[in-house]
Amino acid sequence: MQKASETCRVILQLLINMLPSCITLVPYIYYSEIEFCQEYKYLGIVFDTSGTDDKEIRSRVMQARKCIVCLNGVLWSKDIRKERKLNIYNALIKSSLFYGSEIWRLTENNKRRVEATEMDALRRSSRISRKDRIINVNKRQQIGLEETVIKEIEQNQLTWYVHVLRMAEGRLPKIALKWIPKQKRARGRLKKKWVEGIKKAMNERNLNEGQWEDRK
Repeated sequence: MQKASETCRVILQLLINMLPSCITLVPYIYYSEIEFCQEYKYLGIVFDTSGTDDKEIRSRVMQARKCIVCLNGVLWSKDIRKERKLNIYNALIKSSLFYGSEIWRLTENNKRRVEATEMDALRRSSRISRKDRIINVNKRQQIGLEETVIKEIEQNQLTWYVHVLRMAEGRLPKIALKWIPKQKRARGRLKKKWVEGIKKAMNERNLNEGQWEDRK
């Protein structure tokens, strides 16, 4: 794990590779040696060389489950209304789970991990034992939720996608969105792209490219 200063140098070197014009802003970085690392954490998000979000999503799930354990007595309490428990869930558990989810590439395994964490919190809030064998849909209805946690993440990703598309062409998020690596792809199955998840979410909601331009 690199120190904060080394992490910043790595990120700035990546920006230099994408935007050569930035070299004049930070000339000393261009000539300095950037140390290689397998992974690092920046602004609470884990980055690694695997090219996936598996480690970051597992980290988020772990943080959310720690919150659930700490709030176990509150969630199981008979004296707290379900509406209040839902507010606690949204403020503490879901906010910890959703941090950085706008850029996640959700595989089926990661979806199951996230949904299982959601169901664990909702089951305790509704005072439902695992032995009761109640399906997830009924658990959400008892606590007053309509959308699944995956649908909410997809909605957040669509919101971020539209926000990036509205940016000026010179903004870094938009450049990163359109950036295509020049290196040859390694052999093996293609990894799921973030844009593929966006396209799928748009198709499920009958949205077309360009509709984001209409703010009415």
